[in-house]
Amino acid sequence: MLPEQRHHYILDELDKHGVLAVADVVRALSVSRETVRRDLNTLAGRGLLTTTHGGALSAERREAHLDIREGENAAAKQAIGVRAAAFVPDGASVIVDSGSTTQAVARALADRHRLTVYTNDWRIALLLARRNGNRVTVLGGELADAEDAAFGLDTLTQLTQYHADFAFIGAGGITQDAHLTDYSRLAAEVRGRMIASAACAIVVADCSKFGRVAPVRIRGFETVRYLVCEVPPERAMQRAIASRGPQVVPVVEPRPARA
Repeated sequence: MLPEQRHHYILDELDKHGVLAVADVVRALSVSRETVRRDLNTLAGRGLLTTTHGGALSAERREAHLDIREGENAAAKQAIGVRAAAFVPDGASVIVDSGSTTQAVARALADRHRLTVYTNDWRIALLLARRNGNRVTVLGGELADAEDAAFGLDTLTQLTQYHADFAFIGAGGITQDAHLTDYSRLAAEVRGRMIASAACAIVVADCSKFGRVAPVRIRGFETVRYLVCEVPPERAMQRAIASRGPQVVPVVEPRPARA
Protein backbone atom coordinates (compact mmCIF):
# COMPACT_ATOMS: atom_id res chain seq x y z
CA MET A 1 0.00 0.00 0.00
CA LEU A 2 1.34 3.43 -0.96
CA PRO A 3 1.90 6.06 1.78
CA GLU A 4 -0.84 8.21 0.27
CA GLN A 5 -3.31 5.33 0.60
CA ARG A 6 -2.37 4.78 4.24
CA HIS A 7 -2.71 8.50 4.93
CA HIS A 8 -6.16 8.53 3.36
CA TYR A 9 -7.22 5.56 5.51
CA ILE A 10 -5.90 7.17 8.71
CA LEU A 11 -7.62 10.49 8.06
CA ASP A 12 -10.86 8.77 7.07
CA GLU A 13 -10.88 6.76 10.34
CA LEU A 14 -10.14 9.88 12.37
CA ASP A 15 -12.97 11.70 10.62
CA LYS A 16 -15.34 8.87 11.63
CA HIS A 17 -14.18 8.25 15.20
CA GLY A 18 -12.07 11.23 16.31
CA VAL A 19 -9.38 8.94 17.75
CA LEU A 20 -7.25 6.14 16.34
CA ALA A 21 -4.86 3.63 17.91
CA VAL A 22 -1.62 2.58 16.22
CA ALA A 23 -2.48 -1.07 16.91
CA ASP A 24 -5.76 -0.74 14.99
CA VAL A 25 -3.98 0.60 11.90
CA VAL A 26 -1.35 -2.13 12.13
CA ARG A 27 -4.08 -4.80 12.14
CA ALA A 28 -6.19 -3.17 9.43
CA LEU A 29 -3.35 -2.46 6.97
CA SER A 30 -0.87 -5.25 7.87
CA VAL A 31 2.02 -2.82 8.26
CA SER A 32 4.57 -2.31 11.03
CA ARG A 33 4.09 -0.03 14.04
CA GLU A 34 7.11 1.98 12.88
CA THR A 35 5.44 2.62 9.51
CA VAL A 36 2.24 3.79 11.18
CA ARG A 37 4.15 6.07 13.54
CA ARG A 38 5.99 7.64 10.61
CA ASP A 39 2.67 8.19 8.83
CA LEU A 40 1.16 9.80 11.94
CA ASN A 41 4.17 12.06 12.41
CA THR A 42 3.99 13.10 8.75
CA LEU A 43 0.29 13.96 9.04
CA ALA A 44 0.84 15.74 12.35
CA GLY A 45 3.54 17.85 10.72
CA ARG A 46 0.96 18.95 8.16
CA GLY A 47 -1.45 19.89 10.97
CA LEU A 48 -3.97 17.19 10.03
CA LEU A 49 -3.94 15.34 13.37
CA THR A 50 -2.43 15.34 16.85
CA THR A 51 -0.26 12.41 17.87
CA THR A 52 -0.87 10.81 21.27
CA HIS A 53 0.69 7.98 23.23
CA GLY A 54 -0.28 4.96 21.18
CA GLY A 55 -2.28 6.70 18.49
CA ALA A 56 -3.67 9.92 17.12
CA LEU A 57 -6.40 12.44 17.75
CA SER A 58 -8.31 14.39 15.13
CA ALA A 59 -7.09 17.96 14.88
CA GLU A 60 -10.70 19.04 15.40
CA ARG A 61 -11.36 16.66 18.30
CA ARG A 62 -12.69 18.33 21.44
CA GLU A 63 -14.67 16.95 24.34
CA ALA A 64 -18.35 17.70 23.96
CA HIS A 65 -20.02 20.13 26.35
CA LEU A 66 -21.38 18.65 29.56
CA ASP A 67 -25.01 19.24 28.49
CA ILE A 68 -24.42 16.95 25.49
CA ARG A 69 -22.48 14.32 27.43
CA GLU A 70 -25.24 14.05 30.03
CA GLY A 71 -27.57 12.64 27.38
CA GLU A 72 -25.10 10.06 26.11
CA ASN A 73 -25.37 6.58 27.70
CA ALA A 74 -27.51 8.13 30.43
CA ALA A 75 -28.93 4.83 31.71
CA ALA A 76 -25.45 3.29 31.90
CA LYS A 77 -24.11 6.30 33.80
CA GLN A 78 -26.99 6.14 36.26
CA ALA A 79 -26.27 2.44 36.92
CA ILE A 80 -22.57 3.17 37.33
CA GLY A 81 -23.37 5.96 39.77
CA VAL A 82 -25.49 3.69 41.95
CA ARG A 83 -22.87 0.92 41.97
CA ALA A 84 -20.00 3.30 42.74
CA ALA A 85 -21.91 5.10 45.50
CA ALA A 86 -22.48 1.74 47.23
CA PHE A 87 -18.88 1.88 48.48
CA VAL A 88 -19.58 5.01 50.54
CA PRO A 89 -21.01 4.80 54.08
CA ASP A 90 -22.59 7.65 56.03
CA GLY A 91 -20.02 9.99 57.52
CA ALA A 92 -17.35 9.39 54.87
CA SER A 93 -15.26 12.06 53.17
CA VAL A 94 -15.34 12.08 49.36
CA ILE A 95 -13.70 13.92 46.50
CA VAL A 96 -15.99 14.07 43.48
CA ASP A 97 -14.56 14.99 40.09
CA SER A 98 -16.52 16.95 37.51
CA GLY A 99 -18.33 15.28 34.64
CA SER A 100 -21.53 13.55 33.63
CA THR A 101 -20.69 10.14 35.14
CA THR A 102 -19.47 11.62 38.42
CA GLN A 103 -22.70 13.63 38.57
CA ALA A 104 -24.52 10.30 38.45
CA VAL A 105 -22.43 9.22 41.45
CA ALA A 106 -23.36 12.44 43.26
CA ARG A 107 -27.07 11.84 42.63
CA ALA A 108 -26.71 8.33 44.03
CA LEU A 109 -25.04 9.78 47.15
CA ALA A 110 -27.99 12.09 47.84
CA ASP A 111 -29.41 9.80 50.54
CA ARG A 112 -26.14 9.60 52.50
CA HIS A 113 -25.74 11.54 55.74
CA ARG A 114 -22.91 13.61 57.19
CA LEU A 115 -20.68 13.43 54.14
CA THR A 116 -17.67 15.70 53.80
CA VAL A 117 -17.47 16.53 50.10
CA TYR A 118 -14.75 18.22 48.04
CA THR A 119 -15.60 18.96 44.43
CA ASN A 120 -14.61 21.30 41.62
CA ASP A 121 -18.05 20.93 40.01
CA TRP A 122 -20.62 23.47 41.17
CA ARG A 123 -23.57 21.33 40.01
CA ILE A 124 -22.33 18.47 42.17
CA ALA A 125 -21.82 20.88 45.06
CA LEU A 126 -25.44 22.01 44.79
CA LEU A 127 -26.66 18.38 44.64
CA LEU A 128 -25.01 17.47 47.93
CA ALA A 129 -24.90 20.71 49.91
CA ARG A 130 -27.43 21.78 52.57
CA ARG A 131 -28.84 18.29 53.05
CA ASN A 132 -28.47 15.44 55.53
CA GLY A 133 -25.80 17.22 57.56
CA ASN A 134 -23.28 17.21 54.70
CA ARG A 135 -20.35 19.62 54.56
CA VAL A 136 -19.38 20.65 51.03
CA THR A 137 -16.22 22.47 49.91
CA VAL A 138 -16.14 23.87 46.37
CA LEU A 139 -12.61 23.80 44.95
CA GLY A 140 -11.62 27.03 43.24
CA GLY A 141 -9.98 27.70 39.90
CA GLU A 142 -10.79 28.82 36.38
CA LEU A 143 -14.21 27.80 35.05
CA ALA A 144 -13.82 25.36 32.16
CA ASP A 145 -15.45 25.91 28.78
CA ALA A 146 -16.92 22.41 28.35
CA GLU A 147 -18.33 21.86 31.84
CA ASP A 148 -19.47 23.74 34.93
CA ALA A 149 -16.30 23.07 36.89
CA ALA A 150 -13.04 24.68 37.90
CA PHE A 151 -9.56 23.60 36.81
CA GLY A 152 -6.13 25.14 37.16
CA LEU A 153 -3.28 25.85 39.55
CA ASP A 154 -5.64 27.10 42.26
CA THR A 155 -7.57 23.82 42.09
CA LEU A 156 -4.35 21.81 42.37
CA THR A 157 -3.07 23.88 45.29
CA GLN A 158 -6.31 23.53 47.20
CA LEU A 159 -6.42 19.75 46.67
CA THR A 160 -3.04 19.36 48.39
CA GLN A 161 -4.69 20.55 51.62
CA TYR A 162 -7.21 17.69 51.78
CA HIS A 163 -7.28 13.92 52.12
CA ALA A 164 -10.48 11.93 51.68
CA ASP A 165 -11.71 8.38 52.22
CA PHE A 166 -12.88 8.11 48.60
CA ALA A 167 -12.34 9.90 45.30
CA PHE A 168 -14.58 9.41 42.25
CA ILE A 169 -12.74 10.23 39.05
CA GLY A 170 -13.87 10.49 35.43
CA ALA A 171 -11.70 10.36 32.32
CA GLY A 172 -11.66 11.28 28.66
CA GLY A 173 -10.67 7.75 27.69
CA ILE A 174 -8.98 4.51 28.70
CA THR A 175 -6.54 3.26 26.09
CA GLN A 176 -6.28 -0.36 24.97
CA ASP A 177 -3.08 -0.71 26.99
CA ALA A 178 -4.84 0.71 30.06
CA HIS A 179 -3.69 4.29 30.34
CA LEU A 180 -6.15 6.80 31.76
CA THR A 181 -6.28 9.85 29.48
CA ASP A 182 -7.89 13.27 29.24
CA TYR A 183 -8.34 16.17 26.84
CA SER A 184 -6.30 18.89 28.58
CA ARG A 185 -3.17 19.08 30.69
CA LEU A 186 -4.90 20.94 33.52
CA ALA A 187 -7.83 18.52 33.70
CA ALA A 188 -5.43 15.57 33.75
CA GLU A 189 -3.34 17.17 36.49
CA VAL A 190 -6.41 17.86 38.64
CA ARG A 191 -7.67 14.29 38.26
CA GLY A 192 -4.25 12.88 39.05
CA ARG A 193 -4.12 14.99 42.21
CA MET A 194 -7.60 13.79 43.21
CA ILE A 195 -6.43 10.19 42.89
CA ALA A 196 -3.42 10.94 45.08
CA SER A 197 -5.58 12.66 47.72
CA ALA A 198 -7.81 9.67 48.52
CA ALA A 199 -7.40 6.45 50.47
CA CYS A 200 -9.61 4.71 47.90
CA ALA A 201 -9.71 6.15 44.38
CA ILE A 202 -12.47 4.90 42.08
CA VAL A 203 -12.62 5.62 38.34
CA VAL A 204 -16.12 5.68 36.84
CA ALA A 205 -16.41 5.23 33.08
CA ASP A 206 -19.02 3.90 30.67
CA CYS A 207 -18.00 1.55 27.86
CA SER A 208 -17.68 4.38 25.31
CA LYS A 209 -14.43 5.33 27.08
CA PHE A 210 -12.84 1.91 26.44
CA GLY A 211 -10.17 2.13 23.75
CA ARG A 212 -10.55 5.90 23.47
CA VAL A 213 -7.30 7.86 23.36
CA ALA A 214 -7.35 11.45 24.62
CA PRO A 215 -4.12 13.45 24.30
CA VAL A 216 -2.93 13.68 27.94
CA ARG A 217 -2.27 10.89 30.44
CA ILE A 218 -3.76 11.06 33.94
CA ARG A 219 -1.18 10.03 36.52
CA GLY A 220 -1.83 7.50 39.26
CA PHE A 221 -4.02 4.89 37.54
CA GLU A 222 -1.88 2.18 39.15
CA THR A 223 -3.04 3.37 42.60
CA VAL A 224 -6.75 3.36 41.71
CA ARG A 225 -8.66 0.69 43.65
CA TYR A 226 -11.68 0.14 41.38
CA LEU A 227 -12.85 0.89 37.85
CA VAL A 228 -16.67 0.89 37.87
CA CYS A 229 -18.31 0.43 34.45
CA GLU A 230 -21.68 -0.79 33.19
CA VAL A 231 -20.17 -3.76 31.33
CA PRO A 232 -16.61 -5.11 31.43
CA PRO A 233 -14.22 -4.33 28.57
CA GLU A 234 -13.01 -7.08 26.25
CA ARG A 235 -10.65 -9.58 27.83
CA ALA A 236 -7.36 -8.21 26.52
CA MET A 237 -8.18 -4.81 27.91
CA GLN A 238 -9.32 -6.34 31.21
CA ARG A 239 -5.93 -8.01 31.52
CA ALA A 240 -4.16 -4.74 30.73
CA ILE A 241 -6.19 -2.89 33.39
CA ALA A 242 -5.54 -5.63 35.96
CA SER A 243 -1.82 -5.41 35.25
CA ARG A 244 -1.94 -1.70 36.13
CA GLY A 245 -3.67 -2.45 39.44
CA PRO A 246 -7.37 -1.42 39.42
CA GLN A 247 -10.10 -4.02 39.88
CA VAL A 248 -12.84 -3.86 37.24
CA VAL A 249 -16.29 -3.70 38.88
CA PRO A 250 -19.00 -4.05 36.21
CA VAL A 251 -22.63 -3.29 36.97
CA VAL A 252 -23.57 -6.20 34.70
CA GLU A 253 -21.44 -9.31 35.31
CA PRO A 254 -20.37 -11.23 32.18
CA ARG A 255 -22.11 -14.51 31.53
CA PRO A 256 -19.92 -17.57 32.04
CA ALA A 257 -18.75 -19.28 28.87
CA ARG A 258 -20.57 -22.45 27.90
CA ALA A 259 -18.71 -25.70 28.24
